[in-house]
Amino acid sequence: MKNYKLSIFVVLCALTSKWASADIQYQISVAQDGSGDYSSIQQAINHTKAFPDRRITIHIGKGIYNEKVTVYAWNTRLSLIGAGVQQTLVRFGDHFNKVNLGRNSTFHTATMQVDANDFRAEGLTIQNTAGPVGQAVALAVNADRAQFNNIALLGSQDTLYVAGEGYRQYFSHCYIEGTTDFIFGAATAVFDDCEIHSKANSYITAASTPKNQPFGLVFFNSRLTADSETDKVYLGRPWRPYAKTLFINTQMGQHIVPEGWHNWSKPEAEKTSYYAEYNSTGLGAAPSKRVNWSHQLTDQQADRLSLESILSAENETSWWQEKPAHQ
Repeated sequence: MKNYKLSIFVVLCALTSKWASADIQYQISVAQDGSGDYSSIQQAINHTKAFPDRRITIHIGKGIYNEKVTVYAWNTRLSLIGAGVQQTLVRFGDHFNKVNLGRNSTFHTATMQVDANDFRAEGLTIQNTAGPVGQAVALAVNADRAQFNNIALLGSQDTLYVAGEGYRQYFSHCYIEGTTDFIFGAATAVFDDCEIHSKANSYITAASTPKNQPFGLVFFNSRLTADSETDKVYLGRPWRPYAKTLFINTQMGQHIVPEGWHNWSKPEAEKTSYYAEYNSTGLGAAPSKRVNWSHQLTDQQADRLSLESILSAENETSWWQEKPAHQ
């Protein structure tokens, strides 16, 4: 009798698990014309299962989505797949003074806020439409193992915030534009084959790398471009004392100033920050004229830099090679 009851219990547990799994939507569609499961991106996110057993993919149709989007910490293994950077646009216009929440208002302005690990995004544009009115974030990422492929980030000051001590984020084939400090934060963030476009004379990066974190912002095989009237842009300045930023095999336009880097009026940061280049090309490449506290890497030093050495943790798969799922 005991074995019989145990068998029934096991069967009931299996059926319950199967029914629970059947209730989970792993493929979700968003369309403004009513043809999808939901008409807004946030609605779709709000109805996904927390901490799913496998990836959930939200397919976002063509259109302009005027909404603030939050991917919460419990929305792990989530993919947002758009119809293309020219077809799917997520837009909002919050900025520091509009939000008006005190000295940290910048961090409340993001059009899209990603707080979930193992996030993926592909084929869409994220824009902060506030314009040149101060800090206005388009995308804020406070998550580990986050991957962005073929997306456009449009804004002015503080377009992209890459946050989280020890967090790793990977951007490939992306277009990112802005004015001042428009790529900033503490995460280890790699930009692979991306176009970084300056819209004003200012600073591209403002890393705030923690002291004991080996890498901050790393650019591989990318291009630095600018509006025609923009002609005096610095590669970066240190938001925090131990800022780390590397440009590897980067084509630099003539808008990049010969000195390359700025200390943000913090002479002490010249001793603690780490700014380096390897094989910069183009009219903005001036290795002999860079500030004397920056570095030009040797071939041997550059050979040690790879996606694996920067993004991989011990006993971890190459998560950045996972394609944002169309599965």
